[in-house]
Amino acid sequence: MTGRDAPPGIDLNSDLGESFGRWQLGDDDAMLTLVSSANVACGFHAGDPGVMRRTCELAAERGVAVGAHVAYRDLAGFGRRFIDIAPQELTDDVLYQLGALDACARAAGTRVRYIKPHGALYNAIVHHDQQAAAVVEAVLRYNPQLPALGLPSSAWLRHADKAGLPIAHEAFADRAYTPEGTLVPRTEPGAVLHDPAEIAERCLAIALGAGVSAIDGSQVPLRADSLCVHGDSPGAVEIARAVAERLRGAAVPIRTFVA
Repeated sequence: MTGRDAPPGIDLNSDLGESFGRWQLGDDDAMLTLVSSANVACGFHAGDPGVMRRTCELAAERGVAVGAHVAYRDLAGFGRRFIDIAPQELTDDVLYQLGALDACARAAGTRVRYIKPHGALYNAIVHHDQQAAAVVEAVLRYNPQLPALGLPSSAWLRHADKAGLPIAHEAFADRAYTPEGTLVPRTEPGAVLHDPAEIAERCLAIALGAGVSAIDGSQVPLRADSLCVHGDSPGAVEIARAVAERLRGAAVPIRTFVA
């Protein structure tokens, strides 16, 4: 399920279902008219049972693939703080989140079709072998055919591939890259991009295999099956619409990466 094996076109995903109780974040309704895959929060960094169920219902209505956006147990920090958690505990936490979201998805007439870690967990398992292996173990115990979505060359995808899980490579529409191909930390200037036209051109270049310019101006080769537009970014809907229109205008189909 890598970029070179996939049919022409690219997936467009977004992090959704991140409201909690009376606190509303993002415009999921609008985003679900633009993306082909939805990374739905599973209640550990954001989301609650009602939000999870409603997001899955909207995704099912629009033919959007539902993915489990698993995270550290960190509601207060929105899952953006590293937690030095024991591998078995992390496996159990991920397994719990997969089961919870899949119950909501099945009640909505769909199912969890892939897994993508969130925030600090996503960044940690680019290099953290023990935690990467712990997340893979959870997937294997839940569904060994469930695709893993993540950063190319990450420990997460290496462990997933070695374990026989289908893997898919992700690139970020609105995040800056280091020369090594990792994401610039959000705490650094220029880490998040905001110009819809610039982001749309970057996405087209990635979809066509041209890679992306790093924050120092060097060129980073990227092989992507899926492009992520963050649902909680300012102007997220405008950015996602600009990306979708630019891709379609260049005859690049938008389609989910999962069967």
